[in-house]
Amino acid sequence: MAKGLSFEGVYPILVTPFDEGEGIDLASFARVVRFMADIGVDGVTILGVLGESNRLVDQEREQLIRAAVSAAEGRIPVIVGTSHRGTLATRHLSQMAQSLGADAVMVTPSREPVPGEEKILAFFRQVAGGVSLPVVVQDHPASTEVHMPVPLLLRLVNEIPRVECIKEEAPPTPRKISALVQAMTGRKVPVLTGLGALYGMFDLEGGSSGFMTGFAFPEVLVAMVREARQGRMDAAWELYRRFLPLIVFEQQPGLGIRKEIYRMRGLIATSRVRHPGAAVHPAAAGQLRALLARILPDTDITRPLTLGRGV
Repeated sequence: MAKGLSFEGVYPILVTPFDEGEGIDLASFARVVRFMADIGVDGVTILGVLGESNRLVDQEREQLIRAAVSAAEGRIPVIVGTSHRGTLATRHLSQMAQSLGADAVMVTPSREPVPGEEKILAFFRQVAGGVSLPVVVQDHPASTEVHMPVPLLLRLVNEIPRVECIKEEAPPTPRKISALVQAMTGRKVPVLTGLGALYGMFDLEGGSSGFMTGFAFPEVLVAMVREARQGRMDAAWELYRRFLPLIVFEQQPGLGIRKEIYRMRGLIATSRVRHPGAAVHPAAAGQLRALLARILPDTDITRPLTLGRGV
């Protein structure tokens, strides 16, 4: 198990690579994990929404967890998404992740015909009660159709000790992050930004501790957090402005564009998205190449980006 899990900094959400027959490509997956460790991220998160977790069976989840933990080699923590529509199933997946060497689990609440805050609290209590790992609460109503207001999130933090981080993805995120940070007058946990870093600088200014998201150039997010921590907000804003067109372009629905960038970076063999997901459209792929040439001219994107002060 890796050391130094603080939920501060950058924790990329990793794609799940597939071969042309839609089988899991474990060699590419391990290469992605090693690349992330090499560029200095603070950890990785697997089996999230952007990891196509809803298109995987349990045996495949197990294979991917084993591969990630092995490739990480203790250099960086591995956080595993274990969300499921059922409470016992989520607890079981979380226990499986723990047994395979995960450092934390990320969990979303499940939508119910008759929603209720007490039911959400009971869900997280039962899941957290089944493991000895930290729990990241993912607030992502776009995928869950569950809305968790600030008072409910505060109750999760205050009443469930294993909740050690909130991944905030309910727009408008800057306002909600700021409200959460200011309201945590008792127990405090980090709040990380998602949504592809779309509102990245606004979230950092609102009190976010960093990013847990899938932007395919996490070096940019690492540099933004570094500049912000050192009080160089102008430099952080410069990075954000430079890469925002790519962040916006990548944030289009689906995974095809993000996976195509991973392929162009030499990290995965194919950009295949498991059916019914769609691969990147040829026209979008052309726009992507033109955009990368404009933002990163004469740059070998298969190598880690070097982003210093003022870049």
